[in-house]
Amino acid sequence: MSKSIQVGEQCPSFSLKDQNGEIINSADLIGKSNLVIYFYPKDETAGCTKQACSFRDAYEELQDAGAKVIGISSDDEKSHKAFAENHRLPFTLLADTDKKVRKAFDVPTNLFGIIPGRVTYIVDKQGVIRGVFNSQMKVDQHVDEALNVLKKL
Repeated sequence: MSKSIQVGEQCPSFSLKDQNGEIINSADLIGKSNLVIYFYPKDETAGCTKQACSFRDAYEELQDAGAKVIGISSDDEKSHKAFAENHRLPFTLLADTDKKVRKAFDVPTNLFGIIPGRVTYIVDKQGVIRGVFNSQMKVDQHVDEALNVLKKL
């Protein structure tokens, strides 16, 4: 089993379609702003909706901290678009349908490998991982952890 990405390591590069079908490339984001990249299991499930809404509710504060928020799951663009519209999510959702980016970050699975992991990575402008928070159950805490790390950058 490989170890997941750690603080101090470089953010893996990736290129995925967002909820509008546009290709988002990490190389275009690094250098412009800090990134809060959170991996979550599935659109419209209770925990994932609660987590997405907590990022939505703290969106202004995250922007003030110089961060761009990106949610990633293996759902497709159509599912992401409906999820974003349904919950008025102001940030980017990326469709990692073949789970390549999840694998690049080595996001662990939970519950005997059945449920995709819920991990948030805080990346500075230089593309270095500055914080990692892994918790399947503490969905609200992902935002707090991200803000705590961002305040120190």
